[in-house]
Parts: sequence; structure tokens; C-alpha cells
Amino acid sequence: MSSSNPPEERPVRAYLLKKLCSDDEGLFALGVSIARVVQMADSDDQGTQSLAYHVLSDVALTQKILRLANTPQYRQASGAPVTTISHAISLLGFDNVKTTALAMLLVDTLSNSKHAQSVRVELETALCASLVGRELARYSPYQKAEEASIGALFKNLGPLLVASREHERFREINALVVAGQHTQAQASQMILGSTYDTLTATVLREWKIPEVIIRSLAPLSSGTLRPPPDRAEWIRQVVHFSIDGARALTRAGGAAADDVRLLHQRFGNALGLEREQVTSVLTRARSSMDALLDSMQLDGGSSKGAQGEPGDPYAESNQMPGAAGTLPSVLALASLDAGAKEGAYPSGKPFDAREQLLAGVQELTEMRVEGKARVNELIQAVLETLYRSMGFRFATVCLKDAKTAQFRARIALGEQRALRQEGFVFPLQGKDLFHLALENDADLMIADANATKIRDLLPKWHLDLLPDARSFIVLPLVLQGVQLGLFYADRALPAPEGVAPDETSLIRALKAQVLTALSP
Repeated sequence: MSSSNPPEERPVRAYLLKKLCSDDEGLFALGVSIARVVQMADSDDQGTQSLAYHVLSDVALTQKILRLANTPQYRQASGAPVTTISHAISLLGFDNVKTTALAMLLVDTLSNSKHAQSVRVELETALCASLVGRELARYSPYQKAEEASIGALFKNLGPLLVASREHERFREINALVVAGQHTQAQASQMILGSTYDTLTATVLREWKIPEVIIRSLAPLSSGTLRPPPDRAEWIRQVVHFSIDGARALTRAGGAAADDVRLLHQRFGNALGLEREQVTSVLTRARSSMDALLDSMQLDGGSSKGAQGEPGDPYAESNQMPGAAGTLPSVLALASLDAGAKEGAYPSGKPFDAREQLLAGVQELTEMRVEGKARVNELIQAVLETLYRSMGFRFATVCLKDAKTAQFRARIALGEQRALRQEGFVFPLQGKDLFHLALENDADLMIADANATKIRDLLPKWHLDLLPDARSFIVLPLVLQGVQLGLFYADRALPAPEGVAPDETSLIRALKAQVLTALSP
């Protein structure tokens, strides 16, 4: 076998970089989304809100995060379902949801390759590495240890991109490695003109990922490692432990005793891990991996030998794309409640609005009774429940701003969220529909905003800001005669199906949760 020294690093060939970062619209959009999520910091309410907004902007991502929060590993002892992203973040943890969202972005963008099995193997390795990194972060002497989990997720990005977009080159590299005459770094250098690590680092720089994460992907020296002198080197060692551990866990048959021994021999002293702790890290990561694959509707085929011949995890299935067992089909979304009536009215209101509202009321009641949420978190959760369960395209909560003598939108969800939130401002006094609702403490559920009587009562600022709002609700927040604000949510289509009496009761129950929390 040739020397194990890494080959001389060379720049990524221009054609390959252009194909991956410029010509491929899907990968360009993926880079933008990944950069946005990576940059989110857990800073009080703002970080959680920003992450919740990002997740809610993608219906598929929302369903997957909620499905993960409702797996046995995370579900609360009470058994009450988790129905809001804000609650999921509280339950799973900000860093967990952030890294999971990144992983799911990779899956959604890269899973539709016609080379589904090869992509699947590399995807599962990347996902598993991020979970091993998260487990190792428990032993970190440094703050912001979650960057190691993100670095571990990206460590396998080079093989993943090449498997998805340049599959023939991917197979050629694997053939050289399997023949036993080249390391993966040497083989990728020969076929691509640069190593996988160099390709990964170059793509991540194109995506504007922080340098500390990119540097963590650089190769390590072979053999037993010394304790890291600083946080950056600790992250790099964790990233390499994670990818080695992930490859062992996702191999047919899973991690063996020799894998634990080799990981402990190389990393144990450096990371301060006993052999039993290495075993514990891999065991917990495998458990988390099963929950993650379940939430994403992946069945863990590559790690369990579900496809391909023994010893060839990359063997492609003879089934047509979309057939049972292939990656695109197992990513098909399922509803949280398999017994619920699926679909929606033309307006966008789900057929199972009542069931979703009821689950939301139960969850919010539990959060408030157990004292798990502050007022701001309850308001966000109510807004999210209304937005998702009733199929609105935009929703906001407007609160009184005493300094400016105005009602002003404080939180918003949906289409053009930031722009519409900024413009959703109106004076404390007036004679329009919003002020009438506040003065009379009357909940309004408008099925057709184009009706003459309704149109005549809409203020100019609303007509200018939301000219295409065709159905909407207004829920005043009035406590002991004091007007505090209101919930507002709308759709771009009329809703002739209206709001059933039981749905109305549940919506008022949601509002009551907020008023109770606001009571002195």
C-alpha cells in the first residue's frame, strides 16, 4: 500500500467548483440557507424566534422537526404531542434543532439524485457524524461546543456532493480505495484534481461558512493524538472522531469492539475519554440516529444492509426512482396523526383544523400549568398554532406601544414576514374594523374580505399592506377593559367553509391562554 501521508493539496478545478456552486441552482440555494442557519446565535428570545421562523418557512422541514420532537426519545412523560416549533426548540434544545435543520436541508436538496443509494450512504454518514459530535460536546471544556457537531456534519460534504452531482467520478474514487492501493485523499486527488477535504473547504467558503468550522475539517496527523492546546484544535479532533465513529456506526453490522478500541487508542487521551465513554458516545449517537431517520422517514437501510450486495453499500437498486426502499420514496412526508383527514380546502385551511387546534390547546395548557414558558413564548406558540392549524399565509400579534401611541406588530409568521411586520402599525384610536373589534372585544372571522360591508371598514394601511387578503381573523386582546393588542391572520383566498363552532371555541381557548398569562 502506498504511503499514508496526505497528497499535496491543490486548488479545486474551476469546472468542478463552477458546476457545484454556480451552475447548480439547487446547491446555490442550499448554500444560502445553510449559511443563514449557521449564523443564527442562541441569544435570548431572538435566536429562538429566528430559528423558528426559518423552520416554519419550510413546510417539509416543519413536519420533520415536529416528528423528531414526537419520537419516543424526546416525547414528554405526559405523552402530550408537540405541535409547535417553538415548543420543539424548547424540548430538543436550540443547538439540536439548528444542527438537525442543517442536516435536513442537506437531505432535501441532495436526496433526489438518480444515484439514490450512493447518496444515501454518504448522507447517513454525515448525519451520524453530526450526532456523534453532539454527544462529544457533552465532554467539552469549551463554550459553543455545538460548532463541532456542525463541522462533523460538513466533514463528509465532498463525497456527498460528488456522489450526487458527479457520480462517475465518485465510483472511480471508490474503486481505487477498495483496491487497497490508495487512501481516499489520494484517490480523490487523482480523479478530481483535489482531495475531498479541499473540495469541502472550498465549497463552504463559497457558502460563507465561518472559518473556525472550515479549519476543523483539515486533516490530522496519523496515530495517537495529543491533548488539544486550544478550542479550535479540540473542535478539529472531535470532527475527525465523529466521522470515524459515524463510518463505523453506519457500516453493515454497526460498530464493533475493534472500532471502539481504535477510536479510544487514537482520541481517548487527547479528548479525555475513557473507553467506556467512547462506547457510551457511540451508543447514544446510534439511538439518536434511529430517531432522526424515523423523523425523516428514512429507514436506515445502508447501516442495516437493506440494499446492495454484502460489502458494497453503494450498489444501486434496480428499482425505479420512487419505488419502495429508494431514498426519494422514503422521504415522503407523513402526517403527525395517521388517522387525521389529510388535505385542505381551496382556501388553504386544513381539513383537520379542529384536531390541530385541539392538540395546540392541550400543549399550551400543559406548558402554562407546568410553568415551562414565559409570556413571550406562550404568545409565539399561540401564533404558530393559529398559523399552522388554520392554514394562514401570514399571521402576527400586534401589541400596544405606549411610547408611540400605536399598535405595532411584534411577532409575525408566513409570507413576506419581515416586510409585513414592519408595516403592520396603526394608531390607538380609530373607527375602522380593527378598532371596532378592540372596542367591543369581539373576535372576527371574515370568510370574504371583498364583501362590501367588510371592505368599507378596512383602513387604508391594511389595504395598502395586504391588498390581496381575502379571508382573515382578528382576535382582540382585552384585559379588564384595557386594550393590549390583537392577533391577526389572513389568507389570499376566501374561506367559504368558514370556522365551525368547535373550532371557534378552540381558537378562543388559545387566546384565553395568553390573557391568563398576562393577568396580574
